[in-house]
Amino acid sequence: MADLFENNRNYVLGDPELDLIGDRDKLALWRHKNMGPAFYKLGRKVIYRGADLNAWAEACRVDPALRSKS
Repeated sequence: MADLFENNRNYVLGDPELDLIGDRDKLALWRHKNMGPAFYKLGRKVIYRGADLNAWAEACRVDPALRSKS
């Protein structure tokens, strides 16, 4: 899979690239519920690593060809 995010980059809330997976409120809800991509919490700053975002996106991938037919 082509990476959706730059692996060697850190993303912070407000970076437009994060809008690809959800807005600020959705990301906050996921963090509260221990869902979504891995992140770092440094004081009040939330940081997402590009490699973690790509790993999470790959885990969410659905391949219709592999889905069982009912």
